[in-house]
Amino acid sequence: MWPTHSEQEPWFRIGRVEVTSTTLLVGLTAISWLIWVFSGTNSTQWFYFSVDALTSGQVWRLITWPFAGALDLWALLIAVMLWYFGNMLEKSIGRTRMAWLLVGIWASVTLANVVIALLMSSQGVLAGISLIEFAVLLLWIAEYPHARFLFNIPAWIFGLAIVGIQVLQLVAYAMWTALLALVLSMVFIAIAARMSGLLADYAWIPGKPQTHKPKAAKVPRKQAQQQARQASDQERMDALLDQISQHGLQSLTTAQRKELKKLSDRRRNG
Repeated sequence: MWPTHSEQEPWFRIGRVEVTSTTLLVGLTAISWLIWVFSGTNSTQWFYFSVDALTSGQVWRLITWPFAGALDLWALLIAVMLWYFGNMLEKSIGRTRMAWLLVGIWASVTLANVVIALLMSSQGVLAGISLIEFAVLLLWIAEYPHARFLFNIPAWIFGLAIVGIQVLQLVAYAMWTALLALVLSMVFIAIAARMSGLLADYAWIPGKPQTHKPKAAKVPRKQAQQQARQASDQERMDALLDQISQHGLQSLTTAQRKELKKLSDRRRNG
């Protein structure tokens, strides 16, 4: 699973800033913060998602909820983590698949939240980029489970810890709807990630992993014939040299000596 050279390149550059799929998402988040600052913090009210808002016709909230967060230190830290781990994943699957993965994460969280909210008769409120960042971080940990975090802690242990803390918090506050939505969204995200080229080692996850198969380079016919002749010449030279090594130069016949000289000259002249 290796992206082509073009897929490893950014979509475009702004000065020295390389705009990848992940960087573009973080940039849109930063723009939403500016809107939040200059709108008197009212943008959050227009961007967040809820079932009531959706049923009243405010369908734009399906798309805008990741940008409904306020600007604070925690939000800034989340954006940095999303940029860091997201770009590392993007290098392994390419910019196009990363874009689709981010769309898949958004769709997974949204669909899971709507389904559970309707089943549990709740509002299913969504706001902020944190759930997408949480998913990206877990996918990176699943892809590189033996990488090391602070204090040399393996990534998979760190992943279990943050998932455990999240689950315990939801249980402690009896937020059963949010817990079910989280579990269902993680299932959907795992399938989307596998279809985007990640989690190939987890065969139990539904979905066929997408792998990049490099196209075989086309070799001109003349060049192919030359390569075949060179391979044949090399094999014959190796046989003659082995004979010299085992039985000495005197073991070669006059015809074999002429043949060896001819092969040597042809190899030297390309």
